[in-house]
Amino acid sequence: MSLLLDQPAIRARVHRVSVEAYHRMGELGMLDESHELLRGYVVKKMPKSPLHVRILQKLLMLLIRSVPTGMFVRPEQPLTIGDSEPEPDLSVVRGDPDDWADRHPATAELVVEISVSTIEVDVEKADIYAAAGVPEYWLVRPEQAEVDVYRSPANGRYGEKVTLPSADTVRCGSIAGVEVKLCDLFAVRA
Repeated sequence: MSLLLDQPAIRARVHRVSVEAYHRMGELGMLDESHELLRGYVVKKMPKSPLHVRILQKLLMLLIRSVPTGMFVRPEQPLTIGDSEPEPDLSVVRGDPDDWADRHPATAELVVEISVSTIEVDVEKADIYAAAGVPEYWLVRPEQAEVDVYRSPANGRYGEKVTLPSADTVRCGSIAGVEVKLCDLFAVRA
């Protein structure tokens, strides 16, 4: 599909969808939870591998324990950002679940995507998160045992990207006290 959309003549004939239309399609049963809206396009999400789920569960437990009061960890929940509604694997937002009774958050303090088979899409999401002013984005790549840390969003792009290997510790610059020893994250218990 991506090669098809690379052709300008085809791309010009593809219909984009607004966030409101995307919500309506969901309400009408035209879409299920295996889709997300990226730059106005409805994108089918990939199934989650056991590796993906294991890393997600480890990070979820760690974040829940270390995120300070006044912030909330949201696993696989939407953020509404302009013409997009990505569903990051994890996001940490300020506030309380009751704050989003009638809308999704428009930004987060930290967003985490775990990329086993979706690296191209997850790299593209960096610009979406930067446009929303998300101060820090972690792109976890378990098969390489690395984490790409994006920081300093400005003008729809991150100004800083650092790749940390499994021997390092990632320390969240946007949330004090949040850090992950990558050797523990990527380790498999025998």
